[in-house]
Amino acid sequence: MSEFGEALGTAVEGGLFAKAVGRGSKALPDTAQLEQGHFAEGTCLNCGTQLMGAHCHACGQKAHLHRTLGAFMHDLLHGALHFEGKTWKTLPMLAFRPGQLTRRYIEGERARFVSPMALFLFSIFLMFAVFQAVGLTAPTDISSAEGVQTGLKTMLEDAEAERNQLTKTLATMDEGSPEYAETEKLLADANETVEGIEQAGKVVVGGGGSLTNVNVGTTGWAFLDKGLKKWRSNPGLMLYKLQANSYKFSWLLIPLSIPFVWLLFFWKRRFRAYDHAIFVTYSIAFMSLLFIAISILVKFGAPEWLWGSLIAFIPPIHIYKQLRHTYDLRRFSAFWRLAVLLVFINIVAVMFLQLLLVLGAF
Repeated sequence: MSEFGEALGTAVEGGLFAKAVGRGSKALPDTAQLEQGHFAEGTCLNCGTQLMGAHCHACGQKAHLHRTLGAFMHDLLHGALHFEGKTWKTLPMLAFRPGQLTRRYIEGERARFVSPMALFLFSIFLMFAVFQAVGLTAPTDISSAEGVQTGLKTMLEDAEAERNQLTKTLATMDEGSPEYAETEKLLADANETVEGIEQAGKVVVGGGGSLTNVNVGTTGWAFLDKGLKKWRSNPGLMLYKLQANSYKFSWLLIPLSIPFVWLLFFWKRRFRAYDHAIFVTYSIAFMSLLFIAISILVKFGAPEWLWGSLIAFIPPIHIYKQLRHTYDLRRFSAFWRLAVLLVFINIVAVMFLQLLLVLGAF
C-alpha cells in the first residue's frame, strides 16, 4: 500500500514539475514559504508571466497569495456572498440613489460597484434561501380535483346513510315524545348536510354535473391537455415545480422587461438597449431584496399595516427615482413613464407566470 502511495505521489509531483517547466519562467513554490502559508512571487502562479506589480498584467491574478485557513475563509465569504468592500458601496446606492448607481455604471464606473447581474444572482439565491427558512414555500398537500370529488362522494354516501337511518328510527317513535323531537332535529341537520355536500360537489365538478358523472373538459390541443392533466392529477407537485422554476428561470424577467422599457424611450437615440438592461437588472435585484426584508418582517410578526405600506409605496418610489436619474428626466417625464411602466410590469408578470406554467407542465 505504501509503495502505491509513493508511486502516486511521485506521479503527481512529476505532473506538477512538468507543468512548471512547461510554463517557462515559473518555478515551484519554496518549501519554507509554503510552510508559512505563502507562495513565491517572482512570476504569476496562474499563467507564468513575469510580475510587475500587485496583480498579473496578463491574467489579473493577485501577485501575493496565501495558503492559510484565513485565506480560505475569505475566499468562501467572497465567493458565496460577494462579501467585499464594493458591496457596501453598491447596496446603499441601490436603495437610496438607484438612478445615480445605474447611470454611473452605464458610463463606465465598473470596478467601484457590484455588477447588476452579480447582484441579481445573489439576490435571487438569497431570496430562495430566506423563503425556505421562513416557510414561504408552495403547499404540497393539495388534493387533486379527482381526490376532492372522491372525498365528497364518500362524505355524501355517509351523510345519506345517516339520514336514512334517522328516518327509519323516527318512524318507530311516538310523535309527542321528547325523543321524537330530538331525532326530528337530528334528521333536519342530516338533510342540511346532504344538501351542502351536493352543492359543494356542483362547485367542484362545475355546471350542473354530479359527483357520479364527472366530465372533465379538454382544449383539443394534445400538449395543453397533457399539461392540464398533470395539474389536475397532482396540483401540489405542480405548485412546487412552479415555485422552483420561478427561481431557476427568474433571469427571463430581464429579456421580457427590456422591450417594454425601450418603448418608453424609443425616440431618444442616446439611450440604448444596454442602458435598459442595466436599469432592469438593478431594479429587479432591489425588488428581490425588498421582498426578502418584508418576508422576514412578516415572519417576526410585523403588523400588516407596516409591511403592506412597504409593498405599496417603496416599489413605485424606487422606480421613479431610478427612472429620473438614470435617464436624466424632469419630474413630469419620470412620473408619466412610471405610470406606464407600472402597467407594463403587470403585463410582464403575467407573461412570466404563463411561461412558468408551460415549463412546469412539460
